Amino acid sequence: MNWISNYVRPTINSLFSRREVPENLWTKCPGCGTMLFHRELVESLNVCTNCGHHMALGPRDRLFSLFDGGAYIEVPVPAPTPDPLHFRDQKKYPERMKTAQKKTGESEAMLVAEGEMGRTGAVVAVQNFDFMGGSMGMHVGNALIAGAERAVERRLPFIVFAAAGGARMQEGILSLMQMPRSTVAVQMLREAGLPYIVVLTNPTTGGVTASYAMLGDIQIAEPDALICFAGPRVIEQTIREKLPEGFQRAEYLLEHGMLDRVIPRKDMREELITILRMLLRKSPAIKGELPPPGSTDKKAAKAAPAKAGSKP
Repeated sequence: MNWISNYVRPTINSLFSRREVPENLWTKCPGCGTMLFHRELVESLNVCTNCGHHMALGPRDRLFSLFDGGAYIEVPVPAPTPDPLHFRDQKKYPERMKTAQKKTGESEAMLVAEGEMGRTGAVVAVQNFDFMGGSMGMHVGNALIAGAERAVERRLPFIVFAAAGGARMQEGILSLMQMPRSTVAVQMLREAGLPYIVVLTNPTTGGVTASYAMLGDIQIAEPDALICFAGPRVIEQTIREKLPEGFQRAEYLLEHGMLDRVIPRKDMREELITILRMLLRKSPAIKGELPPPGSTDKKAAKAAPAKAGSKP
């Protein structure tokens, strides 16, 4: 046995060799290029800690950040007819759906949930841009109807987080029909006298902007979100003129009266709670973290008002 080659050399190599680092530990910010540690990024709700750039946030992560204790129940959405037009481009429509489902772990582009925010009940629908660009198909129309019906049934406000590239071309005219369907859902809330709040995230475009995304009683957007029907490149090519700086971004639309507020993601929960309780004519909510509804953790329940320094 060669002691040096079989033991000493491998030991030395193991001490000085570079350890492999998992690729998913760091994320590069699209805004400033800073490398962000994944745990730090999760804690900041996918907002760059250097420049404040708001990256995409998954629907379940968003719901967890909004509801008390991260607790919510999903609202069932009727399943639409799969591949109604037997559409095929480079791939068959069912194949694209399977790819999107595998990528996101979700069955479709919108998730609807019911829970409490600051002890204020609400129904929340969140669009998932990672699922085929958040495109508006029959499922999205069904989800909006289901969310509005649940809100009317429970006498709760309805909040929609929009993020989409427009209508889903694989469903053709059936996709475009979701624009009037979603308008009917909003009208249901109007007739019931319930608040309808829209939060526009980056990007919100096309038929989504031309329907339910711009019909809110209160219109909110995240910083620097692109909000438009046709994109700036298409408009520039059409009118052959240079567009103003920041055109179709949230701050520009706020300045020109298209939005009510632009709210950073870290403040979104508290702002929504305040707005909801104002619209519902309720007293100001206790600020700070609250345990899930029905929690038996008395220490957590007592800690919330102490942390806020105010009474309900």
